[in-house]
Amino acid sequence: MGIFCGMSARNMVRFFGPAVVAAWGLGASALPGSALPAASAQGCPDVEVVFARGTGEPPGVGPTGEAFVDALRSRVGNRSLSVYPVNYPASDQWNTGLDGIRDAGAHIVSTAQGCPQTKMVLGGYSQGAAVMGFVTSAAVPDGVDPATVPKPLQSEVADHVAAVVLFGMPNARAMNFLGEPPVAIGPRFQAKTIKVCAPEDPVCSDGLNFAAHNTYADDGSMISQGADFAASRLGAGPGAPVTVVAPSQGFGT
Repeated sequence: MGIFCGMSARNMVRFFGPAVVAAWGLGASALPGSALPAASAQGCPDVEVVFARGTGEPPGVGPTGEAFVDALRSRVGNRSLSVYPVNYPASDQWNTGLDGIRDAGAHIVSTAQGCPQTKMVLGGYSQGAAVMGFVTSAAVPDGVDPATVPKPLQSEVADHVAAVVLFGMPNARAMNFLGEPPVAIGPRFQAKTIKVCAPEDPVCSDGLNFAAHNTYADDGSMISQGADFAASRLGAGPGAPVTVVAPSQGFGT
């Protein structure tokens, strides 16, 4: 990592990618202590995808999210599926990721209360994957003031989440480079989580092919890995074995 020493913030963005740099502000765990008012059970979907887009993408779920939702929709049969785009700036301002953690967490809690039969699939790409990863965290990382960040989710909320699908999530190397704690998936979510990492993507692997970080939306195999995993989890009943779909080139750490 010595090659990054003394690099300015602007050059960090240029060299390492805005998604990683933007994740600097995500050195926190997850969730609001109080939920939003419960939504009406009327019209609750069978499945809801809660997806956080990557840095610089326009409001919505972003191209990777759209590809993932389309792939998953074709795998859930006649079950109804809705989509919630996490509402946050997704900018290169490092602290905006906390807005995404708050918004995603509040929506997840509200859905669990108002639509208890709805199974949620949490997902994200790049900075959005870090946002969603922190949403699942069981505790505020060491060295972070709990008063400054959202509180972790109540453990029972995990029962309403079927799967967590993270594309190009900043790994420990990336977060360490930024001087921030790594994303720690909470124990209640670990078996439900898949991290899809493109070969040589420097954000989620030890590679240095920066172009690889922009390939997820157009790579059918990686989208399928995430969609197949989520579909398998949605079909799993209590006590059923978890089917883990392994990427051909491994996971980000």
